[in-house]
Amino acid sequence: MKIERRPATVLLPVPAVLVTVAGGSQTDDIVTIAWVGTVCSAPPMVSVAIRPSRHSHELLQRSRDFVVNVPRASQVREVDVCGTVSGRDVDKFALTGLTAAPASKVTAPLIVECPINMECVVRHQLALGAHDLFIGEIVAVHFDEEVVDARGHLKTAAVDALAFLDGDYWSVKEKIGTYGFTKKARKAK
Repeated sequence: MKIERRPATVLLPVPAVLVTVAGGSQTDDIVTIAWVGTVCSAPPMVSVAIRPSRHSHELLQRSRDFVVNVPRASQVREVDVCGTVSGRDVDKFALTGLTAAPASKVTAPLIVECPINMECVVRHQLALGAHDLFIGEIVAVHFDEEVVDARGHLKTAAVDALAFLDGDYWSVKEKIGTYGFTKKARKAK
């Protein structure tokens, strides 16, 4: 039997990422985002949803670019810190010990310690209610050498990505299937 509840965001899991935004005359900022997702493959685009009251929203409105930095599960402390303090009050790079590095195509910095960095240029912004949705075209991607194989393909387990589920952080590491595996099994019968 199903139980109906009020509408809520219960899509599980969602990635927990660190989004960096250039500070201009202020300090560059890092914001923890769980409202993030792939929205288009050609051109490659991702979305991030940020409350207008957040410091990073103000910076993103000005800079119009950002970097999605994919942290490892072992970086959960840094991810949590960046989501619980404001860049208006503290330099999150200094507080967490994370290292900023120049991006190749945008003004926002990369986080060196994150194994994947996606440089994005804002193509669309949509006011949704509590959050504004920024859709960014991915204009450059950077990988740590140990998370790609000799052919340049991502070794997903080597990333040990971090997920957010109903207020909790989780590691996402084990592969349990590949897209289309059920179709192949049906053809084999």
